[in-house]
Amino acid sequence: MILVNRAVSTASLDNVAWFSRIRTMNRKIHSTVSSSSSKPNSVRIQRPRSEVDSNPGPANGASETLVYTRKKKLKQEKDSQLRGLPDIEDFAFKKNTSRSSSKRSTETNITVASTKTAGRPTETNITVTSAKTAGNSPENWVQVLEGIRQMRSSGDAPVDSMGCDKAGSFLPPTERRFVVLLGSLLSSQTKDQVNNAAIHRLHQNGLLTPEAIDKADESTIKELIYPVGFYTRKATYMKKIAKICLERYNGDIPSSLDDLLALPGIGPKMAHLILHIAWNDVQGICVDTHVHRICNRLGWVSRPGTKQKTSTPEETRVALQQWLPKEEWVAINPLLVGFGQTVCTPLRPRCEACSVAKLCPAAFKEASSPSSKLKKSKRSKEL
Repeated sequence: MILVNRAVSTASLDNVAWFSRIRTMNRKIHSTVSSSSSKPNSVRIQRPRSEVDSNPGPANGASETLVYTRKKKLKQEKDSQLRGLPDIEDFAFKKNTSRSSSKRSTETNITVASTKTAGRPTETNITVTSAKTAGNSPENWVQVLEGIRQMRSSGDAPVDSMGCDKAGSFLPPTERRFVVLLGSLLSSQTKDQVNNAAIHRLHQNGLLTPEAIDKADESTIKELIYPVGFYTRKATYMKKIAKICLERYNGDIPSSLDDLLALPGIGPKMAHLILHIAWNDVQGICVDTHVHRICNRLGWVSRPGTKQKTSTPEETRVALQQWLPKEEWVAINPLLVGFGQTVCTPLRPRCEACSVAKLCPAAFKEASSPSSKLKKSKRSKEL
């Protein structure tokens, strides 16, 4: 577009003729500029003095130079393409390229597989194995971990005596593996004491083998495992799992992560725990609600590319595996689970009894109990 820097009255016929000449010249200029490899941002045209004299203009009578300027066009990338949702690698593991080159980037192998079992919708399973990245670990994490170990040295948490790793310890290997699977299935949304009691009742009634569970009535199983969380649904899962183990694994349990995830009711947390205990195979960290909560309170994990807390245990697992040394992957679960049961509890954590509270960003920031609030209000009234 050509912009004229001088307003001209349209009342005069000479001005009309002059505008006609200007339009003609503009077309020529536009054609010349468009075809030229070097595109100027402005064009100067010398207007004759006679035209200046015949029209209102500067009083000095000098010839006038009119400057015509065209707008610059924004350069558009020819190879720019419209992208949809990012791949999970781009979304979850993209690193800041501005970091020092001395810091080695994380190497991440991701396997995505879809599995489908009878009566169960298709699910996408993601296995992430991460190498430790120098410089990406949280500050003081070693000191915090050692402090938690010292607080847990007494072994007085429920998980220390009633965890899934204690289930079926008196049984032969094949039978014990099946009991570990059952204990892991029943453990979700259930306290260790309740889960341990359910396993004990199943043992008393001879229902700790896939053959026995396959033959038992679902209503009987449901009564024996009550009051574990979602006991009705878990009784159904137990029947289905028993049949799968008999038909596909000769009475044993799956030995791979993908096959475990294909079982009804078994998610990533349970699958990694079963691999740890039953097969001594470490492919990832078992992250339950305790580990998820404590890692976020300590500031050890965050959502990819942000400083926000992770929203699910699976997000926590992926983030934690980015920097925690693999030799800690097995121990971190019972360590933090017991710590969460005794000190860093879901509600009203005992920060005053925690030796690493000074290193915890969330220390003393949780809402106090109703009784403590009542005491504080009474004290303020007395004062």
